[in-house]
Amino acid sequence: MKCILVNILLICFAGSSSAAIVIPSDNKLVHSQLSAVNNKLTSDLNRAAFYKAIQSDNKILVDAQISELNSIPANIKDAFLGAMTMRRAGIGGNPVSKLKLFKKGHKLLEAAIKQDPNNTEYRFLRLMIQENAPGILGYKIDEEKDSEYIRKSYKSLPEDLQRTIADYNKTSKILKLQVS
Repeated sequence: MKCILVNILLICFAGSSSAAIVIPSDNKLVHSQLSAVNNKLTSDLNRAAFYKAIQSDNKILVDAQISELNSIPANIKDAFLGAMTMRRAGIGGNPVSKLKLFKKGHKLLEAAIKQDPNNTEYRFLRLMIQENAPGILGYKIDEEKDSEYIRKSYKSLPEDLQRTIADYNKTSKILKLQVS
């Protein structure tokens, strides 16, 4: 049921707002069952919906994705929920609540990366947030390290994740991925 609601929201709000985290809209992620030791990809997460929401400035879409993320398995939940929570912090509200949300998301994402430091997708999530977070938050320390790790691991990633990263690379000033 939650998946249906998210899809309805995606249809209703697609393209209705600009994005702070830009992954060009020609991104054609295919939600599929993938298995990769390096990234522990599962079919429990609709990555197309996730990446659509994370690039959106639409509070309703981001909130719907946060609700959806609360129902996925714990082994991947923290990284994605952390990133989406930090994204939510960037969309309106008072500064105190935005900072609390950001810190909550930061804690989740960093814990997931600490538990699985070789997960390229988690590092990609962190890179997107770091590159787009205001400098005053001081969350830029791992940008170069994550960029390098993503560049080294890129060819071994599943195709849909490669497309997502390549699309993000088009607007990134830090990633500098050489793709043809």
